[in-house]
Amino acid sequence: MKPKFPLGQLVATPGALRALAEAGQSPAFFLEKHQSCDWGDVDSEDKRANDEALLTGARLLSAYKTLRGVRIWVITEAADDEGGRASTTVLKPEEY
Repeated sequence: MKPKFPLGQLVATPGALRALAEAGQSPAFFLEKHQSCDWGDVDSEDKRANDEALLTGARLLSAYKTLRGVRIWVITEAADDEGGRASTTVLKPEEY
């Protein structure tokens, strides 16, 4: 599937990497979902905000669970008003 937006620089926190390793999953799996606009387990307000952010270039937030039930967030930060993206971080919510 063609990505819907750029990710910018990719980073991940130690806690997220540990949770993914324990679940036997790759960050790429969640990054692909995020970049295809599958926002995961976010409420309708966050889904609307993400859909609007695709047009405005604002921050994007997705929330997923690993196969072991650990919550993972993927956040892509805005870089400019033209849809550029500074970076994308994979993290656990408590690491925010």
